[in-house]
Amino acid sequence: MCLHVFLTPFQVSFNIYGNKSVRGPLFVLFTKKVVRSGSNILMSMHVGLFFLARFVFGVPIVTAFLIYTWRRRHLSMYSTIEDFLQCNNNFMPIRYSYSDVKKMTRKFKDKLGKGGFGSVFKGKLRSGRFVAVKVLAKPKADGQDFISELATIGRIHHANVVQLVGYYVEGSKRALVYDFMPNGSLDKYIYSKEGSVPLTIKNMYEISLGVAQGIEYLHQGCEMQILHFDIKPHNILLDENFKAKVSDFGLAKLYHVDNSIVSLTAARGTLGYIAPELFYKNIGGVSYKSDVYSFGMLLMEMASRRRNLNPTVEHSSQIYFPMWVYDQYIVGNDLEMDNVTEEEKKVIRKMVITALWCIQMKPSDRPSMSKVVKMLGGDVECLQMPLRPSLCPQKTPVTVGDIQDNELNPRCSNAELTCSLSAR
Repeated sequence: MCLHVFLTPFQVSFNIYGNKSVRGPLFVLFTKKVVRSGSNILMSMHVGLFFLARFVFGVPIVTAFLIYTWRRRHLSMYSTIEDFLQCNNNFMPIRYSYSDVKKMTRKFKDKLGKGGFGSVFKGKLRSGRFVAVKVLAKPKADGQDFISELATIGRIHHANVVQLVGYYVEGSKRALVYDFMPNGSLDKYIYSKEGSVPLTIKNMYEISLGVAQGIEYLHQGCEMQILHFDIKPHNILLDENFKAKVSDFGLAKLYHVDNSIVSLTAARGTLGYIAPELFYKNIGGVSYKSDVYSFGMLLMEMASRRRNLNPTVEHSSQIYFPMWVYDQYIVGNDLEMDNVTEEEKKVIRKMVITALWCIQMKPSDRPSMSKVVKMLGGDVECLQMPLRPSLCPQKTPVTVGDIQDNELNPRCSNAELTCSLSAR
């Protein structure tokens, strides 16, 4: 039996000698029953070829579509950044090319550190000025984190805020160029641990005052109110003279200065420093007081030189350190620290009391950063003890007259401590 098959894009013709030709649309022919067994086998072969062709030609089409969608989304992100840069013609930092970044970092030779944001490399400009180049990791969302950092610190010039020198952006590659801080971040000096570099009480106090002044400037010294939302030791850099510089504005938000309450869709920051109103909506709205809380947690760690939450302590009463400190100070005891003079004890006490005010549960009970600066700059004798700090909202309203009644300030359980302030 001889078989001739003629294929066209829309129809097929079978001519079996001794039989009439069968012509028609492909999908019709594939559903017709052919009497002869040889024809059945032939039809099965063509059905298989048809679906094989669909798979072979379909996969590249689907792949091309996915690539197109991905590129379209990321091109939209890149255009968002470019639109921001085009609309801000008076933007002060310098825009570098990728070759510039490679040259200043000597092909990324000297790595200073790495984190979830990316990596930081030491660089040197042609003028001889040393810089820190933060090469950002894979972009998130629509590039808003990058825009946020550019927008917040691009025009800021303050002694206690890190200076942005320039930036690089091209497609998915982006980097931020900052002044180099030779003494690194505060976390290397703050905790009493092996390998840490000790600082004097005076040094630590001056650093705390500098951080407070930097945050005060962000809140009140700019045309827009800048909320940092990530105040912690790792984000406080120290220059050659150990002057504090607030850094890392990737989570920062800009608001009008008359906005007392801001809107956020999710909690921002680092556990252990996040203000409780970002979790408990019933205690007050999110505002600049959230940064005050984070600074208070930082200040307590600077004064005590230990972490606020330490589940490994011998006594459970010391798990949440601010509560234990309050209980000691309220009965007239000072923190036990080696080789500390009476004057230094007063400085530590001033830092601790100020910190206790900053970490009050309700935002309305916390001072502004302007008030914090005055508290740190004033005499310790002028400071009153605030309410006892807690980690969970009060079930019973507490008045100022009740501050010495510890029963009205219930402790949180260890489980709540773990959930609220897990180890960093």
